[in-house]
Amino acid sequence: MEKPKFKTVQEVLAGGESFPERYICKPTGDGESLDGPVPEMDIPAIDLSLLLSSSPEELTKLRSSLSTWGVVQVMNHGMREEIVDKMQELSRQFFALPTEEKKKYERETGSIEGYGSDMILFDDQVLDWNDRLFLTTHPEDQRKLEFWPEIPVGFRETLHEFTEKNQQVCEQFLMAMARSLELDENRFLRMQGDNAMLNARFTFYPPCPKPDKVLGIKPHADSSTITLVLPDIEVESLQFLKDGKWYKPPIVPATILIVVGDQIEIMSNGIYKSPMHRVVANMERERVSVATFCSPDPERDIQPVEELVTETSPRLYKTMNKYVDIYFENYQRGRRPIESAIL
Repeated sequence: MEKPKFKTVQEVLAGGESFPERYICKPTGDGESLDGPVPEMDIPAIDLSLLLSSSPEELTKLRSSLSTWGVVQVMNHGMREEIVDKMQELSRQFFALPTEEKKKYERETGSIEGYGSDMILFDDQVLDWNDRLFLTTHPEDQRKLEFWPEIPVGFRETLHEFTEKNQQVCEQFLMAMARSLELDENRFLRMQGDNAMLNARFTFYPPCPKPDKVLGIKPHADSSTITLVLPDIEVESLQFLKDGKWYKPPIVPATILIVVGDQIEIMSNGIYKSPMHRVVANMERERVSVATFCSPDPERDIQPVEELVTETSPRLYKTMNKYVDIYFENYQRGRRPIESAIL
């Protein structure tokens, strides 16, 4: 059960109070600095238009990147630059609104839908240094429009168009992923079901006075099938874990970042790994992130694709239902939810 709500990060900063200990991360013990330099990931920018034409070279690049890193940059994705820029700008405008205006869309206790900060489930929980707006965007009949901002003007209309484009990219990318594993191109789409979900999370990271002790988002892997991220090309804060080291994705204009989620790791029987990632804090600059989570119909069973289970590649995961429901408690405890799915 959720504890009483904590102030948003913006409220903490506006109040001028001493820095709350609830945001201080526990030492990792490896001497690693949270705000130190990290190397760049060696991931390709993959052309979605070539994936759609079943280019063998591009499909090979896709499989290599997703099996090695669990993340890829995608260009020629069909999302107009104007709609991407407008969605990012309207997000910034929303978080710049007075607190009273933003709180019109405040999430309810026990729900992630709406505006607010961390859902607090435990007394010893370390809080993330961000505020967020979380919205269900697809299917349309699942939208809770009372949480969709009317100000800034145009936010709702832009998000509707942005969602339509995201849905198209998600479907095309899932088809390409299936082809990269030599499966029927609709294999993952069928597993998603007719009521597959899209959720948008708009996240605001204010400048942090203690970036060496605080994280914007603690290390986690996504509960989704795949996650689409609009990169902030001005503030590099997103990092991915590989072989015990943190790396940052390269900045490539006009691309979106697509990240493998836990549910594709299950479906692919572990061929594609859901990567641990985090967001570090920045002392001087604010950052706004726009992420879209593509997830199966909650009523669908998720399990490894039969064709990927063989004598040499035995089944690694259980059949899971309503996976997202088990996600948040594990996440706030610092545990990997997918561990509960391993046979």
